[in-house]
Amino acid sequence: METIETVSVGKFSIGKGRPLALVAGPCVLESEELASRIAHTLVRLATALGIPLVFKASYDKANRTSLESWRGPGMEEGLMILSRIKQKFGVPILTDVHHPEDCAPAAEVADVLQIPAFLCRQTDILVAAGQTGRVVNIKKGQFLSPEEISNAVAKVAAGGNSRILATERGVSFGYNNLVSDMRAIPLMQQYCPVLFDATHSVQQPGGLGSASGGDRRFVPTLARAAVAAGADALFMEVHPEPAKSPSDAASIFPLERMDAFLREIKQLADLVRTFPHGGLDVPSGGLHVPSGGLHA
Repeated sequence: METIETVSVGKFSIGKGRPLALVAGPCVLESEELASRIAHTLVRLATALGIPLVFKASYDKANRTSLESWRGPGMEEGLMILSRIKQKFGVPILTDVHHPEDCAPAAEVADVLQIPAFLCRQTDILVAAGQTGRVVNIKKGQFLSPEEISNAVAKVAAGGNSRILATERGVSFGYNNLVSDMRAIPLMQQYCPVLFDATHSVQQPGGLGSASGGDRRFVPTLARAAVAAGADALFMEVHPEPAKSPSDAASIFPLERMDAFLREIKQLADLVRTFPHGGLDVPSGGLHVPSGGLHA
């Protein structure tokens, strides 16, 4: 499979040789007024810093830990809200899809269809998303190795759609914990541009029993590491009052901290991009690690 080096989203591209992009917004839609408030702040900050921005929000979170958890307004109302956000702020939209039949209607509004991590091996939804012609962002499951994302990419590409992104968001590490291995970024870039999800990577899945826990203190730490490792974009969920977010309250990032955070990240990303980026030199037989391990 040939490497997909860049993917166009709206008026910009994500990938090799392109500026660091940002995919950000609330975890789940709560109201149009709150979504507009978040979008307004993100657009203002990204424009000032010259950071390409995709606004993200879910109209339905079908993978909540508890049956009682807020899932969102649903497809019809949610897509109307996202459509108005897109028109008002002139920003590309990303949203999750959970069933093959969701893909076509979601693609009428969204520029990017996102495959949730738990669904990244589900052939029918990957194929359906690819058939829309929209950009497809595949979140790598917490149960996959970096190289295994190639199978999901191939399923989307089977219908002729090469507008594919993949997102690293940590891997399961014992119970209720994730660990981020930054080697995953260049390994996944063998197939397509790679985003790093800085907020879901600090989650503690199911850590609160009926909800996921997390530790947002480490969002900047992991984001810096991912940008230094060459990530093509950062994925972040933000909220003006994280404690009041009905989803991912423990890991979602405070909106008020995004200005200082993005200024720092932009400087780091610009520095990283001054160095030659040749990617991994992978032999035709695949990656091979000597029995004695890797040596500098």
